[in-house]
Amino acid sequence: MRNYKKFDVWSRSHELAVMLYRDITPFFPKSEVFELTSQMKRAAYSIPINIAEGCGRSSEKDFAHFLDMSLGSAQELEYCFLLAKDLSFINSEQYVILNEKINGIKAKIINLIKKIRGPRS
Repeated sequence: MRNYKKFDVWSRSHELAVMLYRDITPFFPKSEVFELTSQMKRAAYSIPINIAEGCGRSSEKDFAHFLDMSLGSAQELEYCFLLAKDLSFINSEQYVILNEKINGIKAKIINLIKKIRGPRS
């Protein structure tokens, strides 16, 4: 069984989820608590959760499957950041920082998937 805490992509995605909970979503309008705020939080914690769950699976195929789900959540979160910016819930500087973080996480997930699946025939 793999130790998910040893994966840099898990650490980065965990840190992003904590950042969202502490520094970003508390400042969204109260009317968004059950809407965009909730959706962003779910997408954010889904990334490290799926990495952790995949690490507990016995096959490389299963691990890659959970990484695929993690990548989907990262894509979802990336769009949520754009929507939050366009609705003026976050400013442009916050958006740039968040966008850089999520794109770095996505790249690491993609590279890990490629490594696990190996060359395709």
